[in-house]
Parts: sequence; C-alpha cells; structure tokens
Amino acid sequence: MAFGDFASICSKTPLPLCSVVKSSKHLVLGTQQTMQDFDPKNITIGILPKCYARSIDVANTVVFQIGNAFVNIGALGVILFMIYSTRQKYTAIGRSEYSFFFELCLGLIVFTLVVDCGVSPPGSRSYPYFVAIQIACASACCWTMSVLGFLGFRFWEDGTHKSMALVRGAAFIGFVISFLVAIFSFKAWDTASSFTSSNTMGLFIVMYVINALAIFCYILCQLVVSIFVISNLWAAGAVLVGVFFLFAGQLLTYAFSDSICIGVKHYLDGLFFGSLCNIFALMMIYKTWDMTTDDDLEFSVSVNKDHDLDNTLSYKF
Repeated sequence: MAFGDFASICSKTPLPLCSVVKSSKHLVLGTQQTMQDFDPKNITIGILPKCYARSIDVANTVVFQIGNAFVNIGALGVILFMIYSTRQKYTAIGRSEYSFFFELCLGLIVFTLVVDCGVSPPGSRSYPYFVAIQIACASACCWTMSVLGFLGFRFWEDGTHKSMALVRGAAFIGFVISFLVAIFSFKAWDTASSFTSSNTMGLFIVMYVINALAIFCYILCQLVVSIFVISNLWAAGAVLVGVFFLFAGQLLTYAFSDSICIGVKHYLDGLFFGSLCNIFALMMIYKTWDMTTDDDLEFSVSVNKDHDLDNTLSYKF
C-alpha cells in the first residue's frame, strides 16, 4: 500500500469515503481478481471493496450495513447515558469539557448512521458532503481529546471560559481543516475532465497521521496522570483497556474486514466489529475520567440543629 493511497484500504474495507474517491486500480472481476491501470475517466463510483455486508430492503427502502447500524444505534444510547452521568457530577473536574466531547461523539455517530445506512445514498449529490462531515466530526473528537489529556495536569482551571474556549477551538479547527481537505479531495473530479485518480495524500495525513498523534497525546497524558500524579493504577489499567479496544477495532476494520465478510457470508464485515470496539473504547474514556476525577467541593452545605442551612468553607489538602 502506497502512503496516502486509499486503493488498498478500500479494496478490503467498505469505508464511506471509498464511494467518492477514484483510483486507477479497481476491483471489477471478483474477490481475487483486479485490473491494473484501469482507466476510470467516466466512472465516478469510487473504489469497490472485495466484500461488504449485504443490504436489506425494509418498506421499499434499501438499508446498508444493517449490523453496523444496530451497533451505532446502541452506541447512541450508551453515549447519551455517559453524557447524563457526566452532567450529574456537578462539581467534578472536567465535567463541562467531557460533556462537550461526548456530545461531539454523539454527532459523529449520527452522521455515521447517515452515510453507512444509506440515508444519503452513495452517488447522490449530498453524499460527499455528509462523508466529509463524518470525517470532520471524527477529527474534532480527536483534537478535543488532545486538549482533554492536559486537563489532568491543571495547567488551567477547568470549566472556565478559557478552558471551554480551548476545547471548542481545537474541535472547530480540527473540524474545519478535515472538512475542507475531505471535500476538496472528493469534488476534485468535477473540475478536471482528465481526472483519473484522487489525490488523497492530504486526506490520508489528516485522517490517519494527525488524528493518530492527537489520540496518542491523550493516551500518554492519561497514563502520566494516572501513574505519577494521582497514583491510581486502576485508572491506568482502564486507559490500557481502552487502547486495546482501539487497536483491536482498527485491526478488525482495516486488516480483516474482507476475511470476516467472506467468513460470515456477507452478513457482516469489519465495520461492525470496528464500531463495537470503538464504543468500548469510548466507555473506557468515560471510566478513566470517572476514576481520575472527584467532586471538587470548595463549599459544603450543612444543616444545623435548627434546620437552617449554613455555607461552610471546606478545604481539600
């Protein structure tokens, strides 16, 4: 696989973006045969995978990736529960920042359902834009994680306008950069009549290099905080479990998707297991935050014998 080329990736994994990029190498004859130097000047269908999950017809509507859809619908409920639980810890450190992060993840899941299940079908005029938004939401989540990683060091006060500006600013910058790179990569053939292959180098760097560095920054910071700052090995273990699910999901999605698809007779593919592992990784992010933070009670409220409320200043040493 050449660096920056999605041909090899898309031949194994039916990513949504594979329908809106072009390549001079297309799989057109079967699961084991390819045509080299194929001239796709008049073809805009993207890169075909060797195997992908079969679609179903529900009420005269074709639904793609039905297994992955069930996982993502379940993920919506899980993320909503995590948002609710985060907001319930009124004085916890990083409450507002992590609530914002999980809200971004909720938006990512929604747009994943839109592009995976065919709400905006491949080939439609809106499809490239929805795919670009999905990629941009993923980048926004990754860039937000890079800022959340430093929250445990208390370089700035959490929950303040400065803290939220940093988190939202990182998310906005990541979203805009990824969206523009993605949409320019997808729509390039509209302006070039002799266009035969998408230049996806920039998109590849944004999706797999910059986002990976942001996630690595978060993981490293969380391990340092867990081991050296708060000396909580259980929290470090939760981080490592999340890393395991993250890498397992990427491996199943990009390395074994076609093997899984063929093995289960096209009912599922790697996207199903990748989405499942990703939601477990998100759960570990919540669990790590829950284990490494505590209610930051600067003021406590007590009731005296006359049932009057007294505000008592308490300090944490």
